[in-house]
Amino acid sequence: MEKIWLSSYSPGVPFEIDLGQIESIPHFFKEMASKYTERSAFISGATGEKLSYKKLDEMSDDVAAYLQEKMNLPIGSRVGLMMPNLLQYPVCLLGVLKAGCIAVNINPQYTGRELKHQLDDSQTEAIIIVELFAHTLDKIISTTRIKHVIVTGLADMVSQPKRFLANFVIRHVKKLIPEYSLPGSVSFLSALKQAANCTLSKPSLTLDDIAFLQYTGGTTGVSKGAMLSHKNILSSMKQGEVWSAPFIDTNEIQLTVTAIPLYHIYALGFSLGFMAWGGANVLVSDPRNTGAFIKVLRAYQFTCIPAVNTLFNSLVNHPDFKLINFSKLRVAFGGGTTIQRPVAEKWQEITKSPLCEGYGLTECSPNVAFNPFDITEYTGTIGLPIPSTDVVIRNALGEDVPLGEIGELCVKGPQVMKGYWNRPEETTSAFTADGYLKTGDIATMDHKGFIKIVDRLKDMVIVSGFNVYPTEIEEVVQMHPGVFEVACVGKADAKTGEATKIFVVKKDPDLTTDDLIKHCRENLTNYKVPREIVFMETLPKSQVGKILRRELRDLA
Repeated sequence: MEKIWLSSYSPGVPFEIDLGQIESIPHFFKEMASKYTERSAFISGATGEKLSYKKLDEMSDDVAAYLQEKMNLPIGSRVGLMMPNLLQYPVCLLGVLKAGCIAVNINPQYTGRELKHQLDDSQTEAIIIVELFAHTLDKIISTTRIKHVIVTGLADMVSQPKRFLANFVIRHVKKLIPEYSLPGSVSFLSALKQAANCTLSKPSLTLDDIAFLQYTGGTTGVSKGAMLSHKNILSSMKQGEVWSAPFIDTNEIQLTVTAIPLYHIYALGFSLGFMAWGGANVLVSDPRNTGAFIKVLRAYQFTCIPAVNTLFNSLVNHPDFKLINFSKLRVAFGGGTTIQRPVAEKWQEITKSPLCEGYGLTECSPNVAFNPFDITEYTGTIGLPIPSTDVVIRNALGEDVPLGEIGELCVKGPQVMKGYWNRPEETTSAFTADGYLKTGDIATMDHKGFIKIVDRLKDMVIVSGFNVYPTEIEEVVQMHPGVFEVACVGKADAKTGEATKIFVVKKDPDLTTDDLIKHCRENLTNYKVPREIVFMETLPKSQVGKILRRELRDLA
């Protein structure tokens, strides 16, 4: 396919990227640390504590030296990181990479079974874990390969820990740290102290070396580790940098609010990429507490905020959201899942800034497509393929479809993973014969190169032979003023094979099933109208805020 999207690029955005002389992620960060020494790299939204580029460089050097000398971890060793958005996370992450090890990001909310699978599959031998979740590791550690454990406390990077912990205990008396043992583990602060007597040996890293095993469900099957190289991550960061460069004033300090968990590829990529501007990341560990989150937003003149649809939706429906100062906001970036038009339009109405949707996936480190940052309103698309990225849309026979027709979105570029860890067969099946990654997303492209995601291939519902896409149903239902959130799934039906079923969280307590059926019939053809409606207090979500349709399918 001809790259028709290039003619739609914003002025100043190049067609291709160049990594220059950068050798690895640690090399990139060293350059940023020397350039932006005293600027804040990360800020704790909970405490206001700031971590400068210089301090982050020094502390991550200490972590790396400890891993090398005290743990004797050879290059390529896997090190698990299991923590929420704390200042310790970037310190430990960069320390792992500087030691020449591979970072394995782990969801802190994992059960013992889920944690064991990831540790076993990645063959991880060392882990850095926050104390709140150490009890989960304690239950299964004897059945794993883990030999080294570093436990970090919530107040380890707080200047007045006693006051912080006192407040923490008062506010969270029912959520005290569960008991754990973990014999032989060392505290984060003790490790830093011991590192003072260690010498960091700079490993010889190349762009092709693996930086992360980033776990994902992929398009099918059990959770597996996407092997993301230093080149993959740096390419994705560079693509984001050149895309935004025409709209960034490098004379001003840029500030982004990171409410998505850093262990997720979306936040991870965005956070690392923001360092190219010497920007600061304000870390929010619990964005589901909307009131507290808005207090953080009111405290900072942020220029950027990446989030997902559910998070934007909760913000725009909170009465205090209008009290935030949006004068510095340059781009609100939506990803992770489809941004619904009613949410985007309400966001723009309040902030006077469009919600710019993009698209990515773990296997692409994560960037694939962005809307131009000079759009003036919500486009309803995921935008254009970014520099050095090629896409095709193919049917079930592997043939390219004409413009405007629907097929599976396939991607090729320097940000695309090396493959799945120790899964050669699944790696082969994830790619086309000519080297494109099959995303599992159904999409269409218009004559200007803008891509619209129709839905996930596995979420499509077939009603009497007609393809029905849950995203379309959800967007229509979300238009009703009495709806707060909605999710649509398919269920077996004796007459039509499958039928659509929706799960709804009310905004208006008086909303009825009849109200929604009438609304849907006015906006959808008959076979798309939900055959069943279930009202719920909340919808199941991932830690990133994605609504978990698979859990709802089980209920259906």
